[in-house]
Amino acid sequence: MKISKAMNKVTIKETQNPTILKFEFQEFITQNESFEFKNIDEAKTSPLAQQLFYLPFVKTIYISGNFIAIEKYSIVEWEDVKDAVAEQIEKFVTDGGTIITVDENKTKKQPVTVYGESTPNPAALKFVVSKMLTKNAIEFKNIDQTAASPLAKELFKFPYVKEIFIDENYISVTKYEINDWQEITLELRSFIKQYIENGGTVLDENYVAAVTAEETVKAKEFDTLDVTSQQIINILEEYVKPAVQADGGNIAFDSYNENDKTVKVILQGACSGCPSSTFTLKSGIENMLKSMLNDESIKVEAVNA
Repeated sequence: MKISKAMNKVTIKETQNPTILKFEFQEFITQNESFEFKNIDEAKTSPLAQQLFYLPFVKTIYISGNFIAIEKYSIVEWEDVKDAVAEQIEKFVTDGGTIITVDENKTKKQPVTVYGESTPNPAALKFVVSKMLTKNAIEFKNIDQTAASPLAKELFKFPYVKEIFIDENYISVTKYEINDWQEITLELRSFIKQYIENGGTVLDENYVAAVTAEETVKAKEFDTLDVTSQQIINILEEYVKPAVQADGGNIAFDSYNENDKTVKVILQGACSGCPSSTFTLKSGIENMLKSMLNDESIKVEAVNA
């Protein structure tokens, strides 16, 4: 894959590993894929990586998103060679060199629009896509949970991504505090857009089928619940969930205790960990249930607050 000569300027970035340095471009250089090369023979699909392996201190090369990361042997210090490496990469690109050989048989691009939308949770941003992604909401707390979503797995490779929630036509990303949204929004939006346009899998269809079957079981279980629980579920689904989804999150019924009149719910996506979630539960959802069920004793709690 080649990039435009106008965008070939390389920025050097340190990483948490002192032996690895990142060389970042102003645009993406891979199509929703990551590459790792241990030697020149493994780097047959990357003419640039092959050239870099002629440098005696290069141990491993990683190519992903908008960067090339190089792990060095201890025979040199990065301070002594990093500028020369950056210049070599820039010259390679300026001369029209290919970074990654693209498989022409891959799925053609499917243009989509992706835009960022703020949520009540300052740590979460909602990326809205101009196509349906799934009918089943799903949340990922870490990369180990992403077997069902190749896209989520790739997003967790960004060091600032903490949690991911996917529902209907949007992806909610919750970040760590190490970066401000103004620093990373464009990078995430561009990655999601490119990933989907190039035919990347958002959710595995086999998983979606399994979730659909699970939802059918839950629907059958609904009939076995007490009347009050059924009423609470219906209220949450009809009046609460649409507003919560608009904010990049989700709410699900967990249980109802008839003895102490406590309703327990599960908050997901942008709602999970949101500073205003307690206020929303008490002043919004709790008051609504009290009014619609005509019972002032009802309390609402989030099991994952």
